[in-house]
Amino acid sequence: MKTTNQFFSVLIVMLLLFSTSTILAQEEEQKRPEYVTVTMMYWNKNYDGTPEEWRATEKEYMEKVTSKNEFIVGAGYYTHLFTENSNEVMYVQTYPNWEAIDKAGDRNAELEKEAWPDEEARKAFTKKMNSAYAQFHKDEILATMPGAKPMAGPMEKDMVLYLRINKMAFPEEGTGEEFKTLRKKLRDGVIAKNEYIKAYYPSMHAWGSDRRDFIEGVFLDSMGDLDKMFDKNQELMKEVFSEEEGKAFGKYFKGHGDYLYTAIKL
Repeated sequence: MKTTNQFFSVLIVMLLLFSTSTILAQEEEQKRPEYVTVTMMYWNKNYDGTPEEWRATEKEYMEKVTSKNEFIVGAGYYTHLFTENSNEVMYVQTYPNWEAIDKAGDRNAELEKEAWPDEEARKAFTKKMNSAYAQFHKDEILATMPGAKPMAGPMEKDMVLYLRINKMAFPEEGTGEEFKTLRKKLRDGVIAKNEYIKAYYPSMHAWGSDRRDFIEGVFLDSMGDLDKMFDKNQELMKEVFSEEEGKAFGKYFKGHGDYLYTAIKL
């Protein structure tokens, strides 16, 4: 990453944090999903399939089951680019409401029987699909937030997912009005105007290990656009924020982690 002066480093680090004050017209016309489940899986070291076979198997299940499940709004796979574990495979599903999370599993079972009526064939397929992953996995449930910048259309190729996991602070001297004003500036003046940000989805802890988590997913066309995105952020920040506003923003958070994944186009 390229460095900036201290003020803009602080702002860029938090550029997406709390930017949830406004929503696009597309979201206003269509209610956003309320919850996201994130399952962190890991490759099975004994998996004997090829990457192409893995994609084909998951695509078949996605087309025959997941995409037909009315309780699932969307789903996708994300594989390691720059994370702490190169074996990570992240699977994400979105749901219209809390009740749909339970209903989706039962509906999947029904759709599996429709797709593979023969029980032995169905068991063979699911065994093959699950053999790609180790037994251990981790689960989290996130609540979606307003302020997304939705993808303009379906993914046409693999993309880069820049994932930022922020740790929120709760300052006694902070105010809701200040917070609302600053995040509205970020959403309207930076995120919406940065052409390198192809999509942005904010969410926060609902059920997981740390209630301070505020997670943002940013979709980029390529790794080469990562620095371009930050450069554009800096340019827009100079137009939108004063140094005092940047300092004021800093008290609402502490720390973050950065992760890069390949967003898989099945």
